[in-house]
Amino acid sequence: METNQPSIIDLLIEAHVHLERQGPGSDDTTRQALSFLGELDGFSNVADLGCGSGPQTLELAQHLTGTVVGLDLFPQFIDVLNERADQLGLKDRVRGMVGSMDNLPFEQESLDLIWSEGAVDNIGLEKGLAHWRRFLKKDGYVAVTCPSWLTNQHPAVIEKFWTDAGSGLDSISHNIAVLQNCGYRLIACFTLPESCWTDEYFAPRETALEKLLETYPGNETVAAFVAENRREVELYATYGRHYGYVFYIGRKA
Repeated sequence: METNQPSIIDLLIEAHVHLERQGPGSDDTTRQALSFLGELDGFSNVADLGCGSGPQTLELAQHLTGTVVGLDLFPQFIDVLNERADQLGLKDRVRGMVGSMDNLPFEQESLDLIWSEGAVDNIGLEKGLAHWRRFLKKDGYVAVTCPSWLTNQHPAVIEKFWTDAGSGLDSISHNIAVLQNCGYRLIACFTLPESCWTDEYFAPRETALEKLLETYPGNETVAAFVAENRREVELYATYGRHYGYVFYIGRKA
């Protein structure tokens, strides 16, 4: 009788908690997005929503002089963030906390910058941007990455994959219009390079998937989880020119 039966959420956390990043991205693209914000000394209160284990949270703290709060739904990721902040001597300015990005625990008009890499599509770009706006100070900034169509060709297999994952893909022009309709001025947008997927995320995740298979030999739930993650890699290799993560940076109008 099988007694060790992890859930999909358990496996998601176990496979990702010790990765440098829980999704496509890089320190370089985080810094590139920061470069569009102008004078960085003015950002005293920053929130990184859906921060995971916080690589970009810590990168922000090393370029900004203010405080950065990393918010994530999973305590395991927050524990890693707080431990890394302590190791880097940043615990006086970086704080990880458990919470939901669609029910923020901040005072209204208290934040200079809201950051979110690879997470806003979990609740929907429009819902996230509309909800978060009230927490930004006058002229505050928002910077998010969101999966987007990069071409006019929309392969059905990719559409289905993202829909089944509880997300979705829209064009860059559509997402810019959403940002503007939610009360922001567009500052910049740019597409994350392929290396953010292949080198920064897929390669280290494959090592974690192999470890899962070793930890749970013969477990059908684990085997299916690993297969679905590997299928994502195969789909990106075939269709990646059509979609990707795009950084959208706006300022509260």
